[in-house]
Amino acid sequence: MAFHWALMCHGLVTLIVVVSFLCGHWPIFHGTPISSIHRFITFGAYQYFLKFVGAVFGDKGTNSILSVEYYCCDRPNPILQIIYLAILGSTYCIIVKTSFQYIPGYYLSGVHRYTSLLAVAVGVMLFLLTSFSDPGTVTDDNVSQYLSIYPYDNVIYTKKECSTCKLPKPARSKHCSICNRCVARFDHHCGWMNNCIGERNTRYFLAFLLWHFLLCLYATIGIGLILAGRLKELKIVHILTVYYGVETSFRSLAPHIVQWLLGSYNTQILLMVFLAIVSLLLAGFFAYHANLCLTNTTTNEMFKWQDYISWQKKLHEARASSAALKASINGMNSERKPPENKCKSFFKRSPLENTGAVVTNNAYDKGFLHNLYEVIFPVRIRASDLHTKSKHG
Repeated sequence: MAFHWALMCHGLVTLIVVVSFLCGHWPIFHGTPISSIHRFITFGAYQYFLKFVGAVFGDKGTNSILSVEYYCCDRPNPILQIIYLAILGSTYCIIVKTSFQYIPGYYLSGVHRYTSLLAVAVGVMLFLLTSFSDPGTVTDDNVSQYLSIYPYDNVIYTKKECSTCKLPKPARSKHCSICNRCVARFDHHCGWMNNCIGERNTRYFLAFLLWHFLLCLYATIGIGLILAGRLKELKIVHILTVYYGVETSFRSLAPHIVQWLLGSYNTQILLMVFLAIVSLLLAGFFAYHANLCLTNTTTNEMFKWQDYISWQKKLHEARASSAALKASINGMNSERKPPENKCKSFFKRSPLENTGAVVTNNAYDKGFLHNLYEVIFPVRIRASDLHTKSKHG
C-alpha cells in the first residue's frame, strides 16, 4: 500500500512541477506557490547553482558553466532534438514491452501493433520536416519579393534595414540572434526543432503539434482500453462481487479496482498519467498557435502589439495628465468659482479615465479562411511556383 501512495505522490509532484514550469508566469498564478516554484525553476535554482560553482571552483568553474549556457541557449544545437527523440523512443519501447503482450485483447485488435508504429513514424517525419525545412530565410535573391508580399503597416513595422544582414527588412520579418539570419513572417525560434518557425514551415509546426497531441491521446486511450480489457478477461468485477462480497455500486468497486490496477499494472498507469498531461499541454500549444494563424498573427507580433499598446496607454495618460495640470493652472488663474458639490465631485471621472482604449488594427488579417490558406500554402512558395510556370510558358 505504501508503494501505491508513493506512486500517487510522485505523479502529483510531477504534475505540479510541469504546470509550474510551463504556466507559472500566467497572471492567474500570480502570488501563488505555483508562481514561486516557476521563479525558482527558471531563475533561482540556476543562480544558486552558479554561486555554488563559483564558491567551490572559482571563476574558472563559473566561466565553464556560462560557456555551456551560451552553447545551449544562444547557439544552434541538437540537444533538445536528441531529448525529444529519446523521450519518444523510450516511451514507445516501454509501451511495446509492457502492453503489446495484451494486444490483441478484449477491446483492441492486433492491427494496433502496426498503427501505433505508423503513428510514431509520421510524428518523427513531421519533426524532421519542421526541423530541417527552410523557415523563410531572407536573402539577396528573395528580399524584393518579400518586400512586395508583406507591406509595412507603419505601426509595428516600418521601413528599415537589418543591422546584421545589411538587407532591407521586410515587414513581419525578424533577425534571429540564434540562427543569425532574417526570417520572413517570423514566429519564434523553437529549441525543440533547433530551427526558426517562419513563413515556410509554420504549417509543419502546426501539423507536428496536432499530430503529437493525437498521438498522446491515442496512446492514453489505447492503454486505458488494454486495462479495461484485462479487467474483463480476468473477471475482476465478478470475483470482487461474488467471492469478496463487494457491492456492485461504482463507489464500492472503484477503490478495489484502482488498488488492483496500481498493484498489477503500475507502469501502464504511470504512462497513462504522463501521456495525458503531455496531450493536454500539446492541445494548449496547438490551440494558441492555431488561433494566431486564424488571425494571421505571429508570436513575435503578439509581443510587438503588447509593447505598442503599453506605449500608447502611457502616452495617453501623459497627455491626460498634462491637460489636467493645464486646466488646474488655468482654474487657479481665473476668477474664483463657487465650490463644487462634494457628492458631484466624488462621482466625477478622473481625466486619466477618459484616455480611452487603444485600438489595434492588424493589417495582415484578411479573414480566417484566407489566413489559413496563407499558412498552408505560403505566399513565397506560390509566388515561386508562378514564376517557374511563367518561365516554362
